Amino acid sequence: MSVTPLQALPLDLLRQRSSTKWRSYDDDVIPMFVAETDFPLAPAITAALHRAVEIGDTGYTPPRPGIDVDFAAYAQRMWGWTIGPSRIRWTGDVMMGVVEVLRAVTSPGDRVIVTPPVYPPFYDTVEEAGAVVERVPLIDDGERWSLDLAGIERAFSRGARAILLCNPHNPTGTVHSRESLADLARLAERYGASVVSDEIHAPLTHAPAVFTPFLDAAPEAAAVGYAVTSASKTYNLAGLKCAVIVTGSEETAAVVRSLPWEVEWRAGLFGVIANRAAFAAESDGWLASLLVALDDNRRLLAELLAEHLPLARYRLPDAGFLAWVDVSAYGWGDNPSPHIRREAKVALHHGPLFGEQGIGHVRINVGCAPEVLREAITRIGALARQG
Repeated sequence: MSVTPLQALPLDLLRQRSSTKWRSYDDDVIPMFVAETDFPLAPAITAALHRAVEIGDTGYTPPRPGIDVDFAAYAQRMWGWTIGPSRIRWTGDVMMGVVEVLRAVTSPGDRVIVTPPVYPPFYDTVEEAGAVVERVPLIDDGERWSLDLAGIERAFSRGARAILLCNPHNPTGTVHSRESLADLARLAERYGASVVSDEIHAPLTHAPAVFTPFLDAAPEAAAVGYAVTSASKTYNLAGLKCAVIVTGSEETAAVVRSLPWEVEWRAGLFGVIANRAAFAAESDGWLASLLVALDDNRRLLAELLAEHLPLARYRLPDAGFLAWVDVSAYGWGDNPSPHIRREAKVALHHGPLFGEQGIGHVRINVGCAPEVLREAITRIGALARQG
């Protein structure tokens, strides 16, 4: 049975939004930088929030908000991952959860591995937790990116206490294989290290790629791992604060239970309401339509780049709505995004913020209407032809 692609909202309506994407630049700039999408909310989310406003349900988040049960059911439907609700806690957003777990599993000055090019807040989060960033870049074999397990083992052997994993990876869109995640879990167990896995892009995995939750990758993963995720990226809910922290063993669950009580209080009630509606089976059809739209756009981007920016290098991402593109051949400097924004009026994310592997790169948000994507790449192509 075919699924109809989800339609993005019209630009005149989107420009009435007050979020970062639509308030950072003037209206002559096409915003494709921050990870917000242009689609309508899933109807179940809209209905749940509308009802909350209608009855004035705007108070404190309850001590048992129910998101543990809802996420457990969602994980079972999406990935065949069985989690006991008692292993699921909640907080304000993924980076809040990450920093609190890192504080719990490291001591000040400990080294934490990150795998650039990677989501820029990873670097800040490690430092906020009092730890020190140790970079072990992804391996790029020219066809795809993968974890440098040998490099990670060397870092563990030299005393790194944890790794902050991006699974699926942002910005490359890489879905790490079950085998590599299992190997990572065994390495972490061997060296007494922890794995904190940011899995916020997991529901956006494109077939034939298959997402593997880190905690489900191998028996060892349950002993060393913590997963932090949210509906916020997939369902465009970043302004409604809520995320879940998932553990796989009694020992790691005890670590999360020992976190300060305010870690859970940081989850906003509207965030919980929206996340619960997103995780409900009622929203699965909306997600299927979104995935078709994003799959179409990631492929359309390849066609547009071939037509307008033939020297650019781009691989279809396994997951998400973010495209990692090397435009260094055009001579726009180490950080091409400001030049593109000034001259082509298209705002892209700054490649070097993801690490030195991002020099000459841009990150493009394709979570938009096809005609918006077409106009953006046409503008950049015209800039390239100017020389």
